[in-house]
Amino acid sequence: MNEHIDTLEPAILWRHFRTLCNIPRPSGHEAALVAHLIAWAESRGLSHDRDNFGNLRLRKPATVGHEQAPGIVLQGHLDMVAQAASGSAHDFTRDSLDTYLEDGWLKARGTTLGADNGLGVAAALAVLEDDELVHGPLEALFTLEEETSMGGALNLAEGWLEGRYLLNLDSEDRGQVYIGCAGGADINVSAAFATSSLREDEAALELTIGGLIGGHSGLDIHRGRGNANRLMSRALVELAEFSPRLVSWSGGTLRNALPREAQASLVLFDEHVSIARQRLTAFEAQIRDELRDTDPDVTLTLGRGNAESALSVTDSRQLIAVLDAAPYGVERMSAAVEGVVETSNNLGVVQLREGRFHLCALVRSLRDDAVIMMEQRIRGLFALIGATTVAENAYPGWKPVPEAALLARFCSLHETVTGRAPEIKVIHAGLECGILGAKYPALEMISFGPLIRGAHSPSERVEVESVGEFWQVLKGLITELAAPASV
Repeated sequence: MNEHIDTLEPAILWRHFRTLCNIPRPSGHEAALVAHLIAWAESRGLSHDRDNFGNLRLRKPATVGHEQAPGIVLQGHLDMVAQAASGSAHDFTRDSLDTYLEDGWLKARGTTLGADNGLGVAAALAVLEDDELVHGPLEALFTLEEETSMGGALNLAEGWLEGRYLLNLDSEDRGQVYIGCAGGADINVSAAFATSSLREDEAALELTIGGLIGGHSGLDIHRGRGNANRLMSRALVELAEFSPRLVSWSGGTLRNALPREAQASLVLFDEHVSIARQRLTAFEAQIRDELRDTDPDVTLTLGRGNAESALSVTDSRQLIAVLDAAPYGVERMSAAVEGVVETSNNLGVVQLREGRFHLCALVRSLRDDAVIMMEQRIRGLFALIGATTVAENAYPGWKPVPEAALLARFCSLHETVTGRAPEIKVIHAGLECGILGAKYPALEMISFGPLIRGAHSPSERVEVESVGEFWQVLKGLITELAAPASV
C-alpha cells in the first residue's frame, strides 16, 4: 500500500516512512516494527541491541577518518497515536494506514497519520542507510510506548548510550529548534458507586457530544478547542434541577488527545424529558456560538436509551459537580517564556460503567512542582466524593540551556542551509528529552523536525516540502559535527 509515497523526495527518507505506514504500530504493539528494523539492520551489517524494556538501538561506525568525532544519538519513538474518525472501522493493530496527498500535505484517510514520530524514525533510518553521508559514530535510539506512558524513556537502560550529542527528531514546526519541554504525569481517579433499578416513571436517555476537532493535549491545549468531557459535564449541569441519574459515561480514548466525542446515558422522570430536550437544544446553540471559531461542527444530540439501573440522584449530582469543577485546559501561562503555556490539564478519558468510575487526566507543566500541585488539587477535589487518586508515569521537564554549544552549531548550520535563523523554542509537550537528560546528564540535546499539524487527531498531516528541508538540515548538522573542530 501507499505506493504514491515513493514519488516523494527525499526518496531515501520517504521509503522508510512508507514502511512505517504499512506496519501497524500503536503504542504497545510495536513488536512487528521492531522485528522489521532488526532484520533491516542485519541486512545492512549494522549492529543492534535492546535494553530490558525493549527499546531498540542501531549503530553505525564513523566514516573512515572521523572515528574521533563526538558520537551522535538520533532519537525517536516507534509508536503512534491511534485515533480514528467517528464511524471508521480501521483496526490500528492489523490495518495499514491509507495515505494520500492533498495540496502539498500528506494525510491519512480517517485516521492519524503517524508522522508523529514516524518521520523522525524514518529520518534516522535514512541517515543510517546513506553511505555518502560523512559522519562520526552514530546510534539510532528507538523508544517504545511514548504516546501512552513515556514507558520506553522512563525505563531506558542507564550507561547504555555512548554519544555526546542527542538529536531528538520529534518536533513538529518548520524552522524551529526546541531546547526545553514540559514535564507531566498521568492522574488516574477511580471510584465505585451503588446502583439501583429504574422506576416505572423513569426514562433512559442517551446524550452524545461530537463533531469536535480534538488535537494534541499539549500543542493544542491553548487554542480554545472544545473538550467533549468538559462539555458533557456542562450539559449535565444544565439538567441538574431535574435530578438526573447517571447510567454510564464514555468520553475520550487517550489522555494526551483532546477528546472529540463523549456519550452519557442518564435517567430522568418521564415528566421532565420534554423540558430537558428544550434545555439541551438551547445549550447546543450556546456552545455552537461559543466554539464557532474553533469547532464549528460541534453537535449535541439526545435520544432514547436503554438501561436497567443507574446511580442515585445524590451520587450522580456529586460526580457531575466534581467533573464540572475539575481544572481543565490552560492553568497558567509561563512568565519566563513568552507565549508558552506553563501548566495545563487535559480531561482526557472519562469512563463510568456499572457504577465504576475512572478518569485519566494528563497534567503538563514547565515546572515539576506545578505538576505536583495540580495533582494535589485534583486529589482533594475528588476526595469529596470518596474517589481514589493516583499519579503515575511522571516524567521531568527539560530545562533549557540556551548557551549550549550544540544549539549554536545548529543555528549556524540552519541559517546556512535555509537562509534564515531558526526560532529557539520551549514546547508545552512531553518530549522524551527531559527523561533522557535525567538519565544521561552529560548529553547535549536539541529537538527539531518537519511541519506537522493535527497530531493526535484524524486530521494529522505533514507538509511534504518541509520534510526535504528537515532532511537537509539533519544531514548538514551530522556532517558539521563530524568535522575536526567539533572534536
